[in-house]
Amino acid sequence: MAFNKYQVIKNAVSYELANFIFNYFLLKRDAVAWMYQNNITYDTGLLGTWGDKQVPNTYSHYADPAMETLMMKVLPIMKQETGLELIPTYSYARLYKKGDILKRHKDRPSCEISTTLCLGGDHWPIYLDPTGADNVIEEYKGIIKPGAPIGVEVNLKPGDMLIYSGCELEHWRKPFEGKLCGQVFLHYNHADGRFAKTNLYDKRPMLGIVKTR
Repeated sequence: MAFNKYQVIKNAVSYELANFIFNYFLLKRDAVAWMYQNNITYDTGLLGTWGDKQVPNTYSHYADPAMETLMMKVLPIMKQETGLELIPTYSYARLYKKGDILKRHKDRPSCEISTTLCLGGDHWPIYLDPTGADNVIEEYKGIIKPGAPIGVEVNLKPGDMLIYSGCELEHWRKPFEGKLCGQVFLHYNHADGRFAKTNLYDKRPMLGIVKTR
């Protein structure tokens, strides 16, 4: 099977599992917010953050153990659907809020083959440019080249996921008009690729370990 840079997998995980993880993540966000408001803090890397500069003031979590477990659960699906031998690097989850934007960008080397998996909440399509062109001039300022392709719109329901070549294809989301959207990125590298040894677990000793991004 040849992997053509991106593909959508419907029902990659069941609605029940996606919904369970969605509600788990909502509870964790609210519990962490309460702890911060009451000056109860631990290692913020273990709790998640609202300080992600890519999507400011939105709860996100690098390497949450449930998301890392999900990353391993869908690894066989990733291998089967792409025809590629893959190794896990890291997971990154967010609970998006109204007005959020995921600016057009390409990913770092730990994200050679990635998936965005819908956990729940309001509908919010993701876009990608299948040409592989470089149109981003300044990601965080949202500056792109004039005439950049409008991209392909991908719509996902809870349990669906989009597999894509994150380092090759620009991807983004337009301003979110809903109230809440839960989503997780699961990232992998080619098992025999350039970064296979250096990027296993995103340079961590094992999955579930938090490090500075």
